[in-house]
Amino acid sequence: MTAKPDRRIRKTKAAFANALLTLLNEKAFKKITVTDIVTFADVNRGTFYKHYQEKEDLLDEVIADVLTDLEVAYRDPYEKMTPFSVERMTPAMVKIFDHVYAHKLFYKQAIDDKLRPGFQNQLCDAIKRIALRDFADVLKHSNANPELHASYQAHAIFGLIVYWAQSNFDYSPAYMSEQLLQIVHPDTSFTT
Repeated sequence: MTAKPDRRIRKTKAAFANALLTLLNEKAFKKITVTDIVTFADVNRGTFYKHYQEKEDLLDEVIADVLTDLEVAYRDPYEKMTPFSVERMTPAMVKIFDHVYAHKLFYKQAIDDKLRPGFQNQLCDAIKRIALRDFADVLKHSNANPELHASYQAHAIFGLIVYWAQSNFDYSPAYMSEQLLQIVHPDTSFTT
């Protein structure tokens, strides 16, 4: 198990990530400079180079961190319910929208295609890989093609995230979780 970086390092890296994602509101990634990032983050240039060789390394780390957290959020209900059953799920068990909301600046940039070309496909592929891994446990008695089911699930969830981001996150994560469960299991009613 690797040790977590100390609080100062996490705080500095969070400042760099926030600076990069915020600057993407103003200009394209290739036009953002390290000077822009360190100025916005209010951290010196030497500190940036202590952690990253170039701005692409920062972007790669931001993407990797969010995708890791996405997997944790997506898998949470599968790991906490044995055996897993959509019928027994409650909106509180769905963590993916809490994750998206916690990283809404990142997702806003991803949806607006400001991170890197083709990133939306990379995001859908990440969700598909997670869904495919869980397919055997969830659909034991199904004849559905696992690849097709995982692709359907990934694009459906991504579609909800896109809609939510484009509406400036007007709904709460709890509401989005409830709506997802209403879509996949319409005969169930939830009280929030």
